[in-house]
Amino acid sequence: MAVFLAAFGSAWLAILKVFLVIVAAGLLVRRGILGQNAVTGLSDVTVVLFLPCLIFSKVATTLDPRAFPLWWALPLAGVAMSAVGLGIAALAFRRELPAKNNMLAVASMQNAGYLVLPVGLALYPSEFDRFALYCFLFILGFNGVLWSVGKALATGGGRPGSWRGLVTPPLVANLLATLLALIGGNRLVPSIVLEGVDLVGQAAVPAATVVLGAVLGSVTFRLRRHLWDATRAIAIKLGLLPLLTVLALWALGLEQVDPLLARFFVLEAASAPAVGIILQVRTYGGDEQKVGSLMLASYAACPVTLPAWLAAWEVLVR
Repeated sequence: MAVFLAAFGSAWLAILKVFLVIVAAGLLVRRGILGQNAVTGLSDVTVVLFLPCLIFSKVATTLDPRAFPLWWALPLAGVAMSAVGLGIAALAFRRELPAKNNMLAVASMQNAGYLVLPVGLALYPSEFDRFALYCFLFILGFNGVLWSVGKALATGGGRPGSWRGLVTPPLVANLLATLLALIGGNRLVPSIVLEGVDLVGQAAVPAATVVLGAVLGSVTFRLRRHLWDATRAIAIKLGLLPLLTVLALWALGLEQVDPLLARFFVLEAASAPAVGIILQVRTYGGDEQKVGSLMLASYAACPVTLPAWLAAWEVLVR
């Protein structure tokens, strides 16, 4: 118990810093101090400039295929984690489908970047370059699921979205940086260019955290009519999926091979639902009130459940 409480306390304090920024941004939006135009502008510059620069600088300079030959397993893990979550959620809601397809997205698709990156920076500042590399390689596979299957489920669409919707600046930066690292072309890029790109990319984590809080702050919270759905979706996303992930990591012995990677997977599995889900609903249609309410409830629980799973992992590997 002492080990759990010590690990929980240190993780909670680090995660609390991130959630204080999220709450502050949300309150600024609720009070009308931060307008929707400002939020949209910050979101756009984060997606188009800050995040691609961060991805390119970290992947191009950190990915070494010779030192990390199994790098390709991370994109596959991004797909696999979503698939497992979708399978569990489909079983839980099987008698109410397709009417509650949107619950499958909420229960299975985590905030793989906008939440995990700032939490990783707070928890592992000295290892953040490698942590960010893991995150971006994971997202390389995960985003394809989120913006195809996830979009179709969240919005009630009959089929996944067009492949054109997957081609975004972060994806292009990710693919280009990965290709350069694989062929050794990153050595041809002048260091002054990489340093300039990295300087711009340093704004991505704080900007993304503010955007996350601003988006959540604009959601209307009315959960009473959806308590049973919320209970099942949140129990899967913040309970069962991280439990299965922790057991799988322990069985595979990943802690002995790469402790940081093991903790990264725990963070991903225990992260709250992807903010992209509510953005999809707002853009393409769907039950915004219900999905938004479940999102807020998940993020309210996450400051407790996320450090709890990290602490549970520390106890398990002792």
